[in-house]
Amino acid sequence: MLEIIPLPVLTDNYIYLLNEPVSNETAVVDPALAQPVLDILDKKNWKLTYILNTHHHWDHVGGNLELKQKTGCKIIAAESDRDRIPGIDIGLKEDDVMVIGKQSAQIISTPGHTSGHIVYYFAEDNSLFCGDTLFVMGCGRLFEGTAGQMWNSLQKLKALPPSTRLYCTHEYTLANGRFALSVEPYNLALQKRMIDVRQLRAENKPTVPSTIEQERATNPFFRADSLTIQKNLNMQSQPHVQVFAELRKRKDSF
Repeated sequence: MLEIIPLPVLTDNYIYLLNEPVSNETAVVDPALAQPVLDILDKKNWKLTYILNTHHHWDHVGGNLELKQKTGCKIIAAESDRDRIPGIDIGLKEDDVMVIGKQSAQIISTPGHTSGHIVYYFAEDNSLFCGDTLFVMGCGRLFEGTAGQMWNSLQKLKALPPSTRLYCTHEYTLANGRFALSVEPYNLALQKRMIDVRQLRAENKPTVPSTIEQERATNPFFRADSLTIQKNLNMQSQPHVQVFAELRKRKDSF
């Protein structure tokens, strides 16, 4: 099993440190900043082996070059983003595999938020590092992709095993949950979940990880097939991708 340490940084970002205990190889996912990572590496006596980037936005790659300079790690990211992500050593694409010690991650291409977005799925560890494609009860804005692209990307993640833990890179859960309730107010699983989320945030605790099972039950962007959501949007019998597009449009101005 991977030892996974979330590091809250900036206003609402998470950086994730992953250590594979057999080899002691260590990776960091989307380091917005270098110093918090260096501090934990020093505290745990870990040596950084890899940086795993999901996409090119500054709050996911800002620490790349400093970490590479100070640790000698290799930077892994989408091959298609080689010109936009600083310091890439290894470029990957859909269905490629990267290995940390005894654990391996399948690369899943998830365009929508950005054109080159990828996620890292560690099947044996039951862990998904999904960047800004999927959030707890939410999904990323469509900065570079279409609603159809994002819908297809989310379907790939929705099809993963229900027990898969998802580690997204922003603490947007409270706001996402409020929007979810606005389009599906009588969803009992969602109501119960929001009680837990409010309590966690009141105690300044993270709401990650979630699971694919929880997202299937409460995330409106997974639930475009919900008759209740379709009715509330006045979109009964519309293609699911169109329902998703309307949800994303409404969330943008919520």
